[in-house]
Amino acid sequence: MGDHTSSGNQKRRTVLKAAAAAGALQVAAPFIIKARGEVPVRFGLDNPLTGTYAELGKNERVGCELAIEQINAKGGVLGRPAELLVEDSTSADTGTAVQKARKLISRDKVNFLLGNVNSAMALAMGQVANELKTLLIVTGGHTDAVTGTDCHWNVFRVCNTTRMETNSVSKLLFEKYGKKWFFITPDYAFGHTLQQGFEASLKQFGGTEVGVALTPLGTSDYSSYLIKAEAAKPDVIIFLTAGDDAVNSLKQAVQFGLNKRFHIAGAQQELEVLEGLPPEARIGTWVFEWYWRQKNVPHIDDFVAAIKKKAGRVPTARHWFGYVATWTAALVANQEKSLDAVKLAKALEGFKLPPEIALMPDTPFYRAGDHQLMPNLYVGHAVSQGPVPEDLFHVDTVVKGVDVALPVAETGCKMKWS
Repeated sequence: MGDHTSSGNQKRRTVLKAAAAAGALQVAAPFIIKARGEVPVRFGLDNPLTGTYAELGKNERVGCELAIEQINAKGGVLGRPAELLVEDSTSADTGTAVQKARKLISRDKVNFLLGNVNSAMALAMGQVANELKTLLIVTGGHTDAVTGTDCHWNVFRVCNTTRMETNSVSKLLFEKYGKKWFFITPDYAFGHTLQQGFEASLKQFGGTEVGVALTPLGTSDYSSYLIKAEAAKPDVIIFLTAGDDAVNSLKQAVQFGLNKRFHIAGAQQELEVLEGLPPEARIGTWVFEWYWRQKNVPHIDDFVAAIKKKAGRVPTARHWFGYVATWTAALVANQEKSLDAVKLAKALEGFKLPPEIALMPDTPFYRAGDHQLMPNLYVGHAVSQGPVPEDLFHVDTVVKGVDVALPVAETGCKMKWS
């Protein structure tokens, strides 16, 4: 780690803390090191820090950084300091994400790879990590194929599959708001699989798809798509956009007055998006993957306080994704006393998150057959103003992941060990 004298270490820590406060830190510092000069255990985060998904990617990074600090405060990984290396995958260029994954694994020698918000990038990183036999914990890329048709022995995922999200909210939408649905769908893997999930539900319930508008990632003007939605006269307009695209599409939908005539809904929603919207556009029925205000959940107040101290805001699901992904790798490595990817992957099958990492009711675990985390999902509605700032979502129902996930046999995952 460079200078090994105690004054040198003290000086280095001060510099690192100052850099972190300025938001300039790319590598999270180990604060307690058992053995001086010990080679760090390296975690590589390959995530969007620019573009449509920058806010989501940066919040996952903060969650990773908090985990690294806590891991080091508890003695590191195998008695060695943990270190976080961060690369900007961009939000839309999968080639860049692949290049950064190769750099982190081959040149920087990371022991674990983490990321990505973008589903197409998560899939591509899975292939690279598999080829280079490195454990990848997918933080926030939701498309089903990650733990479905493109599953790998070395890939585990924290966030939900798109099917888990659509299954948790579809019946409610159908029964309460109507059976004719129109889709505003981002035109790439994430949007396509979300739409397919909803279509499967429509078919099951005997509903009708009255139209689809496929929108490019990074769209700023949604007027032509919203006019198409309005003309279709649906009962529900399903918005599958995310990040800045969700902010733009929902804001414009309200400007068009569509919320006065149709119910606005979707699957995955994020606190980052609701915060980015004017109060009048905080509307609709959605699914949150984790929420910061939960009653009677052990350790949640500590996590909220830690993120507030670190980032000056309450945590979102994205902070939780990064936190869980990083801690998952550290916990299993310390449990198995190994950094061998195959050994750790075997040990993660059925691995349960401890309460201080789970931060939700029940016990989330990684399902053995497809390596998908089975957490709870929070179905509810957006509110224009909460009882306290940043409390912009009202949880109506908590759904168990195991109740809404496809059985492993139906995911298309054929796990091959090598």
